[in-house]
Amino acid sequence: MLNVLLIEDETLFAKSVLRRLEREGHHGVIADTLKAGRDSLRHATPELVLLDVRLPDGNGLDLLRELRERDASRQLPVIMMTAYGELEDAVLAMKLGANDYLKKPVDLDELVLTLSKVMQGQKLNQQLDYSQVRESHGIESVTMVGNSPAMQQLRQQIEHIATLVGKSEQHPPVLLIRGETGTGKDVLTRFYHQQGSWHDRPYVHVDCASLPPDLIEAELFGYERGAFTNAHQAKPGLIEVAEDGTLFLDEVGELPLELQAKLLNVLERRQVRRLGSTREYPVSAHIVAATNRDLKQMVGEGRFRSDLYFRMNMLELILPPLRERDTDITALLSYFAQATARRYGISQPVFSPDAEAALKRYHWPGNVRELQHVIERAVMISAQGEIGAEHLMLEQQSLGSASNSAVEELSQMTLEEVEKYLLERALQRTNGNVSGAARALGLTRMAMRYRMDKYGL
Repeated sequence: MLNVLLIEDETLFAKSVLRRLEREGHHGVIADTLKAGRDSLRHATPELVLLDVRLPDGNGLDLLRELRERDASRQLPVIMMTAYGELEDAVLAMKLGANDYLKKPVDLDELVLTLSKVMQGQKLNQQLDYSQVRESHGIESVTMVGNSPAMQQLRQQIEHIATLVGKSEQHPPVLLIRGETGTGKDVLTRFYHQQGSWHDRPYVHVDCASLPPDLIEAELFGYERGAFTNAHQAKPGLIEVAEDGTLFLDEVGELPLELQAKLLNVLERRQVRRLGSTREYPVSAHIVAATNRDLKQMVGEGRFRSDLYFRMNMLELILPPLRERDTDITALLSYFAQATARRYGISQPVFSPDAEAALKRYHWPGNVRELQHVIERAVMISAQGEIGAEHLMLEQQSLGSASNSAVEELSQMTLEEVEKYLLERALQRTNGNVSGAARALGLTRMAMRYRMDKYGL
């Protein structure tokens, strides 16, 4: 369905065009003067403009020129309508940036075909623009490293699901990935995108934990011009931008309850409505949600909608923590060391037996992400081409093996002192990253901020 603005002063012709547009499933608004057309454009952004050249208060070419000066990227398609024989106007219209032109009297079948052709051209241009951005920024290809039974099973499941989804003509099901922070939920989602027949379409990553609460609704769902202060032009939301690619909702458990209701509506009806709009846009993206939270427990506590949870967990995959698949550590450290050496143009170092033993003893509270950072750091500071245990700079105690003195120290603290200590430790481990520290402690970002303010951190 298209939202069309028809700027035309011949009333009977304009009404016949409007009726035909409505029969084709489109929505149209008529403006009979340039002034009325400008007013309509100030209050709403149509998806296509049908513009007559001869109007009572001026020349439609002037409005076309204004639109192209304001929108150099030509995102708003304009089809000009010129009287028969006015070839000069048609030529000038195309030079000014019109997408096409029709000669009056307009054949309504030709009008419908022209609309379809112009919109297909717009969609192709957007795809080409996306492809250029994709090539320039590089959507990184991913590899699922590890031969543990758990990783082999996950790899097979993802490949199987992607194959089935690619064959189906129905809306793809939502995929829910659960796992601790740092286990590689983004990598698993990118692998799913990479395996699918839609791998050349957009991949949109939305970190629900890091988006500011007052902006997350506009970012996700988009908005029309004038929907709120400073909304000077319409903007599609990230759900819409994903088109028929992959939309990755990372840390979906952090979404506020009111937005969970809107997200449920999107998943149920496969339609999204921008802020300030009455029109709905189809959603064809392959949606993947991920969380490190226990959503079932959150449902019981009233912090996550049960209907949204049951809608999302039809296809659930669980990424095990690194400590439960320690047989993958050797493959992972080799992969990260090779990637780091290649990035900096140095020879790939080898790991001493002591270093490998230390890596396998460590508890890995930060999972694969922590291992990656440890290996990258070790490769960069080792000078002799061999990485020893001293280059790893691992904490001598994992989370499960605190010394008796540390336990004794904690036992002497008040509850508030223990809470402050845990906050400080989490912030140290994440290098001051508030969202990461909150996730590690099982808190929302807002709850983390509250406690940081409480203890002056």
